Amino acid sequence: MHNMMTVKGARENNLKNLSVTIPKNKLIVVTGPSGSGKSTLALDTLFNECQRQYLESMGMQGINKPKVDSISGLSPAISINQHITNRNPRSTVGTMTDMYTSIRMVFEKLGERSCPKCQQRINPMTYEGAVEKEEDSFTEYIFCPNCKEKMEKLTRTHFSYNTTEGACPTCKGLGKTVDIHLPSVFHEEISLEDGAVDIFAGRYGEYQIAVLKAAFRYYKLPDAENIPIKDFNEGQKAILYYGVESAEVKQLFPDVKPPKTVEKGKFPGVLTSMWRRYSEHDGSSAEAEAYFYSQTCPDCHGDRLNAVSRAVTVDGWTIPQLVVDSLEEMSAWAAKLEESLEQTSYQLVETFIQDIKTKLSRIIKIGLGYLTLDRQVITLSGGEAQRIRLSALLDSALTGVLYIMDEPTVGLHPKDTAGLISVLKHLRDLGNTVLLIEHDVDVMKEADYIIDIGPGAGKLGGTVVGQGILKELIDEEKSITGQYLRTEKPMKTNYRTGKKEGITIYHATANNLQDVTVTFPKACLTAVTGVSGSGKSSLLFEVLAKANDTIPEGFEKVTGMDTFGQMIIVGQSPLSRMKRSNTATYIDLFTPVRSLYAKLPKAKEKKLTAKHFSFNTAGGRCENCQGLGYVTTNMLFFPDLEVVCPECQGRRFKQEVLAVKYQGHSINDILECSVHECLSVFEGEKKIQAILKLLTEIGLGYLKMGQSLTTLSGGEGQRLKLAKELMKQGKKTSLYLLDEPTTGLHPNDTIQLFKLLNRLVDAGNTVIMVEHNSQVIEAADWVVDLGPEGGAKGGQVITEGTPEMIRKNKDSFTGQYL
Repeated sequence: MHNMMTVKGARENNLKNLSVTIPKNKLIVVTGPSGSGKSTLALDTLFNECQRQYLESMGMQGINKPKVDSISGLSPAISINQHITNRNPRSTVGTMTDMYTSIRMVFEKLGERSCPKCQQRINPMTYEGAVEKEEDSFTEYIFCPNCKEKMEKLTRTHFSYNTTEGACPTCKGLGKTVDIHLPSVFHEEISLEDGAVDIFAGRYGEYQIAVLKAAFRYYKLPDAENIPIKDFNEGQKAILYYGVESAEVKQLFPDVKPPKTVEKGKFPGVLTSMWRRYSEHDGSSAEAEAYFYSQTCPDCHGDRLNAVSRAVTVDGWTIPQLVVDSLEEMSAWAAKLEESLEQTSYQLVETFIQDIKTKLSRIIKIGLGYLTLDRQVITLSGGEAQRIRLSALLDSALTGVLYIMDEPTVGLHPKDTAGLISVLKHLRDLGNTVLLIEHDVDVMKEADYIIDIGPGAGKLGGTVVGQGILKELIDEEKSITGQYLRTEKPMKTNYRTGKKEGITIYHATANNLQDVTVTFPKACLTAVTGVSGSGKSSLLFEVLAKANDTIPEGFEKVTGMDTFGQMIIVGQSPLSRMKRSNTATYIDLFTPVRSLYAKLPKAKEKKLTAKHFSFNTAGGRCENCQGLGYVTTNMLFFPDLEVVCPECQGRRFKQEVLAVKYQGHSINDILECSVHECLSVFEGEKKIQAILKLLTEIGLGYLKMGQSLTTLSGGEGQRLKLAKELMKQGKKTSLYLLDEPTTGLHPNDTIQLFKLLNRLVDAGNTVIMVEHNSQVIEAADWVVDLGPEGGAKGGQVITEGTPEMIRKNKDSFTGQYL
């Protein structure tokens, strides 16, 4: 029994008294339809119980026990999921892996710099220095061996773009500056009365022009009646642009004090006002989107560091040169540096160079060698972020650990999946148990053991319908996965040809795209494919999504967009970071449900309105937990713990509100029901039924109405977003851009999603999606394949055509896997 984990009577969420035996030291896949209970078994039951027993053995008390009779044979567990927690634009691959810190240490010890006076190169090993005490700190100085010039000694802080010592003063270490696009704001050829200032509209504009003219009179300038802006004199332009209190105006009229009142002409200046509003809204207003554009910082050219720090070299390389190179190229630099150093220098930096080399080899092994150290974490896909965290475990010497991973193949091209599987097998061979929640058939083929949960989603799931190796599953009658693998898939033969003119992108150069010009057919289902990092997301979300921007950045132009009433972009970013948002509130389903409850006789009798049935406003909700159903306990070093609210017992509302029932269900019962179950509860309610049916069609019928959005996987969130957009579709023709819509979907559910996408296209809409799933690519009408590799070796269109044409192309990795 020592080589088995045995779960008996698990009842968490939708698990139906589930008992299962899981072999240890194996590569195990838990699969089944979306919402069948895979994550509940792996994360909410196994992982939580491992954590609980481990912490209790260290004397930590009060950790919730999962609803399970017993689990024996447990190991310490580590879980790796897909959620990117850090949204800070300053967080990069370098800071996330801590490699940037090691590089800063190497530059502090070995960095060569030039003397600002005589330009002699100064070797940090040979200078003489001095320490001087200032008010409350010490500063180290060094002297140039040649001309004795005194300068501040550079430390690791000077090489960080997140500190005042290291950052470029112009862009504060962000590498980009923001400017106003003047031609969009001022139409120089026409006069103020004809609308020369774009933001002066209606009554507001008339008022502003009156104040401006008063300012002209105050400074004894001509009236500028019906004169184009380009013919304004210097004083008039300065007042219009910067306002009467600006340095520019004071310089032109040194003897005139600025007017004190609006009547006299206290005009704030168009650009000055725009900048003020920009900083008040943190750059997130409609005005900011229309007139402001970001560009590479003119001083540091995107290098982020100040002039002194960015010029320091080690072995001929500066930090900005290192961080924009791919990790593969950086690995070569580290190896070369190690060979070239003398013993004394090497001893100073040995630990840092070893650290860089170890981390680089792990990340390259996992297929992410195309990333660069300055790549922002926000721009990584969920799969990339998860694999970076996985790389940190690769060379760990731990054995006897249970690793639980949530779909590690998300965002991976089949070519890269093989590399990931070899890494996971290596972890297993060290004597660990690797448990994956997975739908990828290629991974199942490589697994030592598969557990199939089903047969359906939500209340229709929660039981083990098959277990064993893949061959045993195929023969298992009840297994959903087996059933999918048993059935012959009909090959798609009739491809839509689309409307005459398509959408054409001209000369795209965003990120790693190499001058790409490509056409997507309209009224078709198009898949954009290619290995990880080949430029798929850049093409769709950095170029096509920004086709209507006033100032094109990263491409020349996009044509063919004028026939669409709207563009709908559905990416993988989380829907909400608020625990209060749930399925029903997000999709606007809870409002009609509350109104329905408020109309019931019992509610009217108690004078309860729709507001009383909301858990987000005071009135009808339990105030102890503020309608959440649980209270949070701070656990110091561990994540906060959620405990069922002792007052309402998790029912969210006051007793009088819970007493109002519709078809025998209280308002909290509805939140605890799945979308699927609500279909029968709200029979006859047309508006509510329409939304419920749509959610069921896109494979989300298993979601609980009150399920918090923070608990949804990337794929679930994306499909919910898609449903919300479909509801407001109306009569417009739309262009849909989707980012891997099949993430987290069982192959059977993917078929349901196709039906929906095909319905959209048949209605005259255009759908373009980034995809790696062979099942999806084969069902598309048109495929654009990027490559050949990731990063700098990608960004080109390898081939385009129907899936049949891609299959025949020898140069396409995607074609080989089809």
